[in-house]
Amino acid sequence: MAETPMPQKTEKATFAGGCFWCMQPPYDHLAGVLSVKVGYTGGHKDHPTYEEVCTGTTGHAEAAEITYDPSKVTYDQLLDVFWRNIDPTTVNAQFADHGDQYRTAIFYHSAEQKRLAEASRERLDKSGKFKDPIVTEIVRASAFWPAEDYHQQYYVKCPLRYKAYKAGSGRTAFTENIWGKK
Repeated sequence: MAETPMPQKTEKATFAGGCFWCMQPPYDHLAGVLSVKVGYTGGHKDHPTYEEVCTGTTGHAEAAEITYDPSKVTYDQLLDVFWRNIDPTTVNAQFADHGDQYRTAIFYHSAEQKRLAEASRERLDKSGKFKDPIVTEIVRASAFWPAEDYHQQYYVKCPLRYKAYKAGSGRTAFTENIWGKK
C-alpha cells in the first residue's frame, strides 16, 4: 500500500467544546483533517494531567487540536463543525460538565483565524439559532498539552461508555434540537 504524501502546507485549529471526548469524533473523519489530538490548553500549568485539569485550578480547558490541509478543508468549515457540537451560550460549562475546564473557546493560531472566528461567532449570534448571546471565547492559542493515551479516540476505545456519556450529558439531544439529526 502506498503512503499518502503529506500536503505541502498544514495548519492547526484548536477548539474547546466541553468534554474533549465529544469534540474528537466530528473531526476525525472530516476530509482534509490529518490528525486530531485531545488535550489541555489555555492554562498556566505545564504538562498538566487529567486529574489536575479536573480540579479546575490549572486554567486549562479540555480541547481538540486539529491538524488539517487547508487545500482540502477550510478553517470556516472547521468552525461550522465546532458550532454544531457545542452550546455556545453557557459560561464555564457544557451540558452535564461544569467548571472553567469545560468552557467553550476558539484558540486562534493566526490573525486570519482570529478574523474568521470573530466573523463566524457574529454570524451565529445574529442567526437567531440561540435566544441567549454567544459567550464562546476567542483567544490566542498557547501551549497545547496532549491528554493521556486513554483519552485519545475514546469513542473508539470505549464506544458504549462514550455513547452513554454523550447521550446522558444532554449533548446529543441539544445538538439535534438546534441543528437536526445528521
